[in-house]
Amino acid sequence: MERNKILQGLEVSFKSACWKPVADIERLFVRHPYKEASLGKVWRHSSDGNHINLSVVIPTSDAHRGGYLLKLLSQIGCQDFSGFEVIVVRGDSRQGRAINVGAALAQGKYLMTLDDDTSLPDPDTFSKLIATMEAHPKIGIAGGNNVIPSDASPFVRRVMREIPRRSWIPVKEITDSDLAEHPCIIMRTAEFKSIGGENELIPRGLDPYLRQAFRYAGFRIVLVPGVIYHHLPPDSWDRLLKQFFRNGRQAAYANRYYPQWIIETPAGHGLFKTYMPLSIRIMRFPIRLLHSFLTGKLIWFLCETTYALGFINELLFANKSQR
Repeated sequence: MERNKILQGLEVSFKSACWKPVADIERLFVRHPYKEASLGKVWRHSSDGNHINLSVVIPTSDAHRGGYLLKLLSQIGCQDFSGFEVIVVRGDSRQGRAINVGAALAQGKYLMTLDDDTSLPDPDTFSKLIATMEAHPKIGIAGGNNVIPSDASPFVRRVMREIPRRSWIPVKEITDSDLAEHPCIIMRTAEFKSIGGENELIPRGLDPYLRQAFRYAGFRIVLVPGVIYHHLPPDSWDRLLKQFFRNGRQAAYANRYYPQWIIETPAGHGLFKTYMPLSIRIMRFPIRLLHSFLTGKLIWFLCETTYALGFINELLFANKSQR
């Protein structure tokens, strides 16, 4: 009954949402702010106005995402946890700034980020993540395990199997891992602010930057057993390759102007070398490309090729003033 009440309130609030401009919201804790004013707007809803323990921040371009956001809000309303608020930031082209805006408004001890196309099949997700953070004060970021949903199309299923970091076997114990990502992570709000929040300057590489900032502060980055979510890739060749071309362009932009924030992203758990010279990364790329082809991972091969084309396009033709 309580879940139904929370879900009903959430749905009614969102359907009649009053979106407020975020341009004047101060983000004094941000270490690397983007100076231009945000055109984004914000909506927030509390499941219990008297006691907020968790603030859930969702950046989105259009507050719809093909129906995924509405489905996510329904799943949030079905969580077996009542002391939370939802903050949706719409229309901010800078994901890092959108999340920082949400954090600036957050009332909860804990801050959770979800993407607008995240799916939460388990109603105990919030409870499990908070219990982990309560029991382990040295954990800075705790994330869920991205798994392939049973109803995924054959194309999506293959993409998630072939492309590194798109899915993995869920961990069986709390595991130090670089795979904790924005589609489903939790942090303490005060600690998020103390490390300077999200980097608003870079268009790509927000996850690696945030994890590294927490590591520098002495915190662990982990995955939590029993916490699963779905974060799907584009469901067609056209959209998938466009995404990788865009990612390649954004990576080249970051390499050109912010090389100090280019951080490794390993495919597995455990320790790894966080920084690698661009020359090494360029030399190993054709080896990785050949390996994907020889092992029959043709989707990954084509995505890597498209990524490279986007990278080259940005280096040859882009102008910083256009950003």
